[in-house]
Amino acid sequence: MPHPADPATRRDQLHRWAASRHGVSPDATALRLAAGDASFRRYYRLTLPDGATRMLMDAPPGREDSRPFVAIARRWRAAGLPVPALHGVDLEAGFLELDDLGDTPLQAHFRGSEHPETLAWHEAALAQLDALQNRAGPDDLPAFDATLLGRELDLFPDWCLGEWLGLAVPPGWEALRQSLIDSALAQPVVTVHRDFDAMNLMVVDERLYLIDFQDAVAGPLSYDLISLLRGRYCRFTPERFAAWVEAFRQRAVADGRLPSTQAPARFLERVQAMAAQRSLKVLGIFCRLTLRDARDGYLVRLPHFLAHLEDSLAGLEGHDAFRGWLADTFRPALAARLAETGKATP
Repeated sequence: MPHPADPATRRDQLHRWAASRHGVSPDATALRLAAGDASFRRYYRLTLPDGATRMLMDAPPGREDSRPFVAIARRWRAAGLPVPALHGVDLEAGFLELDDLGDTPLQAHFRGSEHPETLAWHEAALAQLDALQNRAGPDDLPAFDATLLGRELDLFPDWCLGEWLGLAVPPGWEALRQSLIDSALAQPVVTVHRDFDAMNLMVVDERLYLIDFQDAVAGPLSYDLISLLRGRYCRFTPERFAAWVEAFRQRAVADGRLPSTQAPARFLERVQAMAAQRSLKVLGIFCRLTLRDARDGYLVRLPHFLAHLEDSLAGLEGHDAFRGWLADTFRPALAARLAETGKATP
């Protein structure tokens, strides 16, 4: 007999739930898997008898808490932000019915890091970030505090170094860890999506919609900025990155998100520190997703985020011991391990 948490069983339950909501038989509708993500959530596209479609989220209650997603979706939509409308919510079952935003995430429009189309879409995403920070207050969100920042950073020594590479914690780690936490906490607090990467920005009729925002927190001003500019799909020149950061700083000063006393060089340094923090987190979490959760496709991205980390550290003073270890020990060990597992990038 199938277990209630079995994916096929849950799919059938989800199908019956959605069909019942629309007053039709499941046989009169079509349901197909649309996407999975790094969590235990699954997304299905429901096609109704009249041809209209909706997106269904299956978030098993024992493994995923959908309450934050629902609460944030309602608040952000009320604030005029582009998020999917909630058409049906059953928190006890872990089922949600949402607008269908299609199958075009932002990265589908990227044509290389310096292509005009790629740059224009990044400008659009930055405008969306300004709107998010200005319209959605952070007061009802969990705090992105020192404990959470440290927990993210510790994914790097715990999972990337210890579990995957078998390397010891490097010289200078504790000093770097504390300085990155201190720098993040020195920034103004705003609403932080926490994964403001291109894959979580859907393009619908040339407009960007926000998805996957259930982990939003009240945290550092630049976290979402660097999630976009040092994300999975592009690596920009230092000059391009600095120009975008300065334009963001000027807008943030103009609308009051950032004190006018924040000098450009100081702000850029804090942005670089924030980018280093997130790159270290990603290196760790991608190894955890691979080793603990048996998820495929993450190891091949590690060199990309190592390059992001190196770019970020190049913009910070000090930490010479860690930077030397990164070049002399970590990079060769990473390359060798990826080659061993057949995940080396071309």
